Amino acid sequence: MSRPVPVLMGWYFVMAANTGWPGCAKSLKGVILDLCGVLYDSGEGDGVAIPGSVEAVKKLKASDLQLRFCTNETQAARDTFVAKLQRLGFDILVSEVFSPAPAAVAVLKERALRPHLLVYDGLLPEFDSVDKTNPNCVVIGDAAERFSYQNLNEAFRVLIGLEKPVLFSLGQGRYYKETDGLNLDVGAYMKALEYACDLKAEVVGKPSPTFFQSVLNDMGLQPHEALMIGDDLVNDVGGAQRCGMKGVQVRTGKYRPSDESHSTVTADGTVDDLAQAVDAILDQRH
Repeated sequence: MSRPVPVLMGWYFVMAANTGWPGCAKSLKGVILDLCGVLYDSGEGDGVAIPGSVEAVKKLKASDLQLRFCTNETQAARDTFVAKLQRLGFDILVSEVFSPAPAAVAVLKERALRPHLLVYDGLLPEFDSVDKTNPNCVVIGDAAERFSYQNLNEAFRVLIGLEKPVLFSLGQGRYYKETDGLNLDVGAYMKALEYACDLKAEVVGKPSPTFFQSVLNDMGLQPHEALMIGDDLVNDVGGAQRCGMKGVQVRTGKYRPSDESHSTVTADGTVDDLAQAVDAILDQRH
């Protein structure tokens, strides 16, 4: 008769505790934060910082963890929205922020593509260095009120007139939260153009693995050494998990209670807000 193996079982439970949330924090070397819905809610003026988030960022910066910010923000150039976050009290630098527009510009130049832009006016300066004459592709971002029938139809006509149409979408979010409620995001309009033109958009930004990998490369880390914290279960958490990272969802921003019983994505952890997540991480490391 075989003997029981209590030591082995104990080892197994320790391993399980250390790889799940929040035990995985013990071995972390870096944290990646989403911006809108995690640090602040956008809206009139600069928006509003989510309670406890300013202090949470300070705590992470004072720790031995590397910190980066990964956003699908496409209503303003990076330096503009970083300045807004600084006015809200956040200790954040442009060099720490990864957003879709600079990544899209790099792809456009690498492939010698000339875009027709359907983006928010505040984002246009990001594309100043790109040739936009005689467009041979379309780039869409969160254009907000610029998503009119006329502008969408113009983008459609560019695409349908190309022998090999190429559509880039700066993220693929369904909706996001502002201080006055939820707003449709770029993903809804991306799907409309995909359907009309019978094509598949190339997503630049979350949840693209290439986008997440660029952040990991900047930190010099492997996926298992980093944790993503976001409010978007599919694009933040699911995207990070597909890259091999752990993903934690906050119950702020666009979070919905139904996220906790989602059919395809299960967060490694769910917390009330960024402050609670950071406290849990730092408690595990003491």
